[in-house]
Amino acid sequence: MIGKLMKYEWRNLSADKAPLVIGLLLGAAIAYGALNGAQWVRFQKNTIDAVMAEERGRLDEIRAEIPRIESGEKIVSAFADPRLPQSFGRNMGLRYAIMPPAGLGSLAIGQSDLYPYYFKVSTGSKESFLNSDEIENPVHLLAGRFDLAFVILYLFPLAILALSYNIVSSEKEAGTLALALSQPISLNKIVLAKVTLRALFIGALTVALSLIGVIIGGADLKADGIWLRLIFWIGITLTYGAFWFAMAIGINALGQSSATNAIALAGVWLLFVVVVPSILNVAVKAAYPVPSRVDMIQAIRVAGDDATRKGSQLLARYLEDHPELAPAQKGSAPDFGTLLVALNEATERNVQPVIDQFDRQVASQQKMVDRFRYLSPAVVAQSAFNELAGSSAYRYNHFVQQVGQYHSRWREYFIPRILKKEKLSIADLDKLPTFSYKDEDSSDVSSRLLLAFLGLLFPLAIVGIPAMASLRRYPVAG
Repeated sequence: MIGKLMKYEWRNLSADKAPLVIGLLLGAAIAYGALNGAQWVRFQKNTIDAVMAEERGRLDEIRAEIPRIESGEKIVSAFADPRLPQSFGRNMGLRYAIMPPAGLGSLAIGQSDLYPYYFKVSTGSKESFLNSDEIENPVHLLAGRFDLAFVILYLFPLAILALSYNIVSSEKEAGTLALALSQPISLNKIVLAKVTLRALFIGALTVALSLIGVIIGGADLKADGIWLRLIFWIGITLTYGAFWFAMAIGINALGQSSATNAIALAGVWLLFVVVVPSILNVAVKAAYPVPSRVDMIQAIRVAGDDATRKGSQLLARYLEDHPELAPAQKGSAPDFGTLLVALNEATERNVQPVIDQFDRQVASQQKMVDRFRYLSPAVVAQSAFNELAGSSAYRYNHFVQQVGQYHSRWREYFIPRILKKEKLSIADLDKLPTFSYKDEDSSDVSSRLLLAFLGLLFPLAIVGIPAMASLRRYPVAG
């Protein structure tokens, strides 16, 4: 019976131009979002290739220059000598720590255009390179980028509501509902057939174009876990769409006119997709305000100036704390590199309270968002899409932690050589610490995705079950 009803409904939809127009508009938006996301991923990959090429070229030049300096063929100043560990480790021989885009990175740009995905690590303080982001148009950053996740979160529900706002009311207004119910069939089955047909049409279009976007974005479909993430993406998308279908059924079940249904559903869309996320954003910032970045930079400068004034005292304290790193010749005057090591440590120690306060506030903001995101299915779906695309705050923080560990290894390699006034050889360059990004444990990501999936299933059940039950009491006449 459901199949026959769907066949009859398909004839009705085919005769109407509106579903075709809605499908074309949604398809065009999905295609543009997928292409835009793929372009962003290509930009990231090209940038990574460029910085890696710059690093290789720079190190190759240093390898060729060291023998010429050692043979006396080329004379350089102390600040330009690549053999000096303070010069090499601080500016001349810097290496990049890079977080490559995830396999589904083209589907949800998220805040990956705000988060740096590579750092130039040096022996200086960690804040000296963590806070040296590239300058980009702030208007563009504020508006964000048009990607597939944006289409699904904002336009996908509108397409569903445009096709479903009158699934019952139109039959009632045309006078055909009473005639249809005079047959041995319930209103629930009629609605189920109408919704199923529309869901197949919209869902198949969205999923198919999403998969095409994944391929265009250059995703490695043979990579570990990529298909599981795709299944999660499809599941989140369809569940999010099912919520809006359930909302349309619930509004139709109230027995109002089609115009009233359209206005009510537009208000619900505005509430869950725009108002609640905006209120949550304001509430989070009000509850846990993040210190101004200007204040952070100023604190770093003040700490650096204070450390410079106390240079000799800081150096003596540093060597007392690290006697194993003391120069081989006792009584030798400290050089610039040795003094700089002590100044960097003092600066980091003085500015650490500001950094810790900033990190605590950001972490508190994220916890609050995670706690109250279930007030809006759109926020839940957005967090899930960011997780799947590798553009979430969790992945970025995981990257920054690894950068911190690499920074420690980089300094551990150079600082002893600086303090002992050793010179680097070509053999030492072959032993330089290297960075290799390791993604989060899949169980951590899966647990967050499972919570997001449950966060969509719960409102779907809360809306859908009462909506279907209300259809039994639908006022067919009057």
